[in-house]
Amino acid sequence: MATTPEITSDGREVGPVATGVLFENDRVRIWDMSLAPGEATALHRHALDYVQIELEGDKISGLIEEGAGGTYRQTFEMDVTPGQWFWVDRGGFETAKNTGEKPYRGILIELKEPRLGERA
Repeated sequence: MATTPEITSDGREVGPVATGVLFENDRVRIWDMSLAPGEATALHRHALDYVQIELEGDKISGLIEEGAGGTYRQTFEMDVTPGQWFWVDRGGFETAKNTGEKPYRGILIELKEPRLGERA
């Protein structure tokens, strides 16, 4: 059954978190994010906490939407260090863009289980 895509108040469609799902079960969803230099993801919303693991590239930016929650509240650019990982709280609303000269690749692992103290 197809779902209706979310549309922002200014008419933009909200897309997937990354470029493709590698694995999914009832506890996790694992995404691949592969971006050529200058390429960006769709505008997307992070409804789940996740771990991101950097695999390759040199620079990546998060173009954060006004009023976004989560870990990042402002647009940023960072150097990519292959093997580096970081935790990101849900609530982000952004576009990721490869602002480097090399292809970017990362893995996002979304955690579907509720946080401690929350109901399923």
